[in-house]
Amino acid sequence: MNIAVTANDVAEVAREALPSVSEAGPAPKRIVVAYGFWIFLLSDIVMFSALFAAYAALVHATAGGPSGALLFNQGTAAIETACLLVSSYTCGMMSLSVNARRQPAIYFFAFITFVLGAAFLALELREFAGMISGGAGPQRSAFLSAFFTLVGCHGLHVTAGLVWLTVMMAQVAVKGLRANVERRLLCFALFWHALDIIWVWLFTVVYLIGVQP
Repeated sequence: MNIAVTANDVAEVAREALPSVSEAGPAPKRIVVAYGFWIFLLSDIVMFSALFAAYAALVHATAGGPSGALLFNQGTAAIETACLLVSSYTCGMMSLSVNARRQPAIYFFAFITFVLGAAFLALELREFAGMISGGAGPQRSAFLSAFFTLVGCHGLHVTAGLVWLTVMMAQVAVKGLRANVERRLLCFALFWHALDIIWVWLFTVVYLIGVQP
């Protein structure tokens, strides 16, 4: 019986016994980036949860000042909601255009998303300006402090998203649809959709439930 064993035989047996060792490797960068960005979004949601809790605790602390039923215009808030929801759709279409590598469509849907987001901000700023000019600024009561903090924080996120979108379109124009640019566009889409979800909750809590006596 020939029992001679060569080094190649040993290596072949090792590869068959431990296939996962030779096939293992780091996760694709796209997955790592998406996972890390989801962690960021969850931390942002935790922050908004704290702001929602503060608003719920202070909604009746008007200190003799006006309440939400007297201040809030539900019609304007509904238009703001429509702007954000439609912008979420156009942002999704932009993502599909990125996957299809249709650069003109990317610019088109990004522009519509930007216009809708800017319209939302304009309506929100007009609401803030009207309340402040009428003596209902954030220093008037704990209720108004909580309101301006919650809604204003969301508005700041929308502003950051619009700046981010502008920068991304510049990168698409200069660098094209490179892998890192596509990853950043994916992260932006996740961020924008998360803002829309938060606004739906905000609209429900502040502009619908919050105006009940």
